[in-house]
Amino acid sequence: MRDEIKVALLGLDTSHTVTFSQKMHDPASPEEQRVQDMRVSACLRFLTPFTDTDILDERQRQLESWGIKVTESFDEAVEGCDAVILTINDGALHLDYFLRCSGLGKPVFVDKPMADSLRNARRIADAALEKGVRFFTSSSLRFAPDLLEACRAVPQPVAAHVYGPVNPAKAGSSIVWYGVHAFEMLERAMGRGAARVRALPDAHGIVNLVDYKDGRRGIVELTTKSPLYGGCLRALEYTRPYVVDRSMISTLILREAAAFFRGADAPVTVEDSLEVMAMLDTADRSFRRRSRPMGI
Repeated sequence: MRDEIKVALLGLDTSHTVTFSQKMHDPASPEEQRVQDMRVSACLRFLTPFTDTDILDERQRQLESWGIKVTESFDEAVEGCDAVILTINDGALHLDYFLRCSGLGKPVFVDKPMADSLRNARRIADAALEKGVRFFTSSSLRFAPDLLEACRAVPQPVAAHVYGPVNPAKAGSSIVWYGVHAFEMLERAMGRGAARVRALPDAHGIVNLVDYKDGRRGIVELTTKSPLYGGCLRALEYTRPYVVDRSMISTLILREAAAFFRGADAPVTVEDSLEVMAMLDTADRSFRRRSRPMGI
């Protein structure tokens, strides 16, 4: 058996911290959903606007029941780890914690979103390049098998319609914080080249129209009344709809992280991640400016 990868989780204000830990530690998890050869060495706890002390206490008890150390000391959290996962709901804190990790010499996975703004996402990318930090960032929806099957069926779509929920953020932009899942699916299907975004709110959420430099079209429907993710990719003469089965997506992104921590290429390029952030940032600006079309 290969040596286990010891990962430090930084942040307890998201349910992803518990979900990721469960996939690595909980013996009751179904075997097909387990992530082998990777363990949480410690978790850093701190308050953000996305949670409260009672929720943090509950999550800490759950992690400790699996033998995971929870601490409020950054140095203790990262001591002896092989890699770091930023599990922080509040994207405004991602830059600060990434910079704190940049001197560790450890690979980093930044759980969605990359940052709270395109400006700060670029600062993360610049810091990684300057200090030689191997990192990637992504939503787990990017690795949904149903999406990937649709991408194989329609490898060069002229248009794509994707949908997913948008929940109200306790701080910052709801589009950036939760719309990242749907925009990540769009970028995976369409690639880079978005030129303009227009965000149109209605009774069901926000419909985002994405124009591409080469004339392609994307539609990102962020819904307030449905938890479903899915979409439809269209070529000139055929289409491929899909609906996401979410049962394996947390496991799949952790397996991608484990391979990356062992030295594999990043499963998502920095350029692709910045494209996602550019669309999110532009959609948020359009939404705040009464649906004016905004250039990226």
